[in-house]
Amino acid sequence: MGVFDPLKGFGVTFSTMFKKVVTEQYPEDYRPTAARYHGRHQLNRHPDGLEKCVGCELCAWACPADAIFVEGGDNTEDARFSPGERYGADYQINYLRCIGCGLCIEACPTRSLTMTNFYELADDDRQRLIFTKEDLLAPLLPGMEQPPHAMRLGENEQDYYVNGPELARKAGEVAQ
Repeated sequence: MGVFDPLKGFGVTFSTMFKKVVTEQYPEDYRPTAARYHGRHQLNRHPDGLEKCVGCELCAWACPADAIFVEGGDNTEDARFSPGERYGADYQINYLRCIGCGLCIEACPTRSLTMTNFYELADDDRQRLIFTKEDLLAPLLPGMEQPPHAMRLGENEQDYYVNGPELARKAGEVAQ
């Protein structure tokens, strides 16, 4: 340790004493983030309101921090949440574990999971930092129906997704 090291530290302090102070009005004025900032996750929807998540659990497998839990469910004719056979019935992200790496985004085959620029994720209650599907789903646009509702696919595709490929092939509507 040098004799002049404390004087170097005081020099840094002394040089900043005469600079102009910059105060950010944080709660009122948000500081813009970079365009590719990884913030809070969002489960996206199709334009008609159906969920894009098909419950494949690839995001949970790709997460190195084991922060994502997905449980898939089967769509029925009465309750349809996504255009395919399955949907994400239970979806949770634990932000106490999430490291914001974005590997879950890259693993998603339907582009249903994205990350927003929202960065206020601090809380004093651990339970509120476990976001459920209702917290993560993108809001419905005005005029959209609440799911479940009719499928957005054509008649041939509806028959394929609702009845399965075997019955659709028997009816001769889907050629493979």
